[in-house]
Amino acid sequence: MEKVNDMSFEQAVCELEEIIKKLEEGKLLLDDAVKAFERGSELRKFCEDKLENARLKIEFLTEKT
Repeated sequence: MEKVNDMSFEQAVCELEEIIKKLEEGKLLLDDAVKAFERGSELRKFCEDKLENARLKIEFLTEKT
């Protein structure tokens, strides 16, 4: 399993979507579901941080013009 910080935003979103699908199907064993939820939480935070950084950069760049 790749470290989240080594992933691109797109890779993280793709993996997060896969985790959500598996959790929604409800076919995971409890321990596996908890691990998937933990990984999903980590991926969600990573994606949110990436989006916030992009938003801040865009704000900074547009203020300069």
